[in-house]
Amino acid sequence: MGNFVMHVNPSMKNQPPPNFQLSNCQGRKRALLIGINYFRSPNELKGCINDVRNLKDFLMTLYNFRQEDMVILTDDQSDPRFVPTRVNMLSAMEWLVRDARPNDSFFFHFSGHGGRVKDTNGDEDDGWDETIYPVDHQMYPGKTGQIVDDVMHDIMVRRLPPGCRLTAIFDSCHSGTALDLPYVYSTQGTLKEANIFKDAGSGLMNAGMAYASGNVGGALSSVMSVGSRLLNGKKTDDRIKQFKSSAADVIMFSGCKDEQTSADAFEAGRSTGAMSHAFTTALRANPRQSYLQLLNSVRQILREKYSQRPQLSSSHPIDVNLLFIC
Repeated sequence: MGNFVMHVNPSMKNQPPPNFQLSNCQGRKRALLIGINYFRSPNELKGCINDVRNLKDFLMTLYNFRQEDMVILTDDQSDPRFVPTRVNMLSAMEWLVRDARPNDSFFFHFSGHGGRVKDTNGDEDDGWDETIYPVDHQMYPGKTGQIVDDVMHDIMVRRLPPGCRLTAIFDSCHSGTALDLPYVYSTQGTLKEANIFKDAGSGLMNAGMAYASGNVGGALSSVMSVGSRLLNGKKTDDRIKQFKSSAADVIMFSGCKDEQTSADAFEAGRSTGAMSHAFTTALRANPRQSYLQLLNSVRQILREKYSQRPQLSSSHPIDVNLLFIC
């Protein structure tokens, strides 16, 4: 299976894990699927609308989502309410999580261009916020048309109650931490947090296992034993620290690490996002996979053709041997 590494975001380094609650995903189901090809633009993509069609069928077939509980935004639609403008995308994110309850299961999928802007509030270890590009991003001054990870976190993560699931798939460039979730898992361990934690791997691994088993005291002692070098990292506003973890059940798969690009691919005779294709292909082949198995399955499919490395991140520590559900 390869080494499985958990990194804790530096903003959580002195924080106990949240008192989170898992969702059984047996409550209401909703999905927001966004695919943008950016027609007639210099950076036109080919496969993003196909990704949405694929995800729609995938969710209805494997996980009992209903079409009437989905909002689909694509830039080939004539109804202006369903074109993926910045306003419509933010409104749809609000719709997705409105009136959230324990054991609900919400699904967010974005296939399109992603980018980075300078971090302004100090919550990013690398100094950059991750973004996604609405179809009308150029209508706004500077880079303000992009939707920043902080905003997506505020809308789709912070508002969820304990025990509510959000599963998010980002098939876009620079998407590794596009929801600003503090716990990042990788089969490789070469993440943006790795520079801060490179000398502290075993202590953090112990902390991660202690978190996952509910041993908060053991987790904190593991983190503290790592030593003062962690405390020399960037100081983060306490307000930001407390906001990034969540008592909800938020899981995100991203197409690549923050510094990588995500491929617009051609698979099975049609254009598609490489991550969307790999994620759905892996689960159609075997719907009963643990989080660890799924991350490895997706990685295996991608590595045959692409350099991008998928990542799994979450709002709380995960027992990686639990079955993936949504």
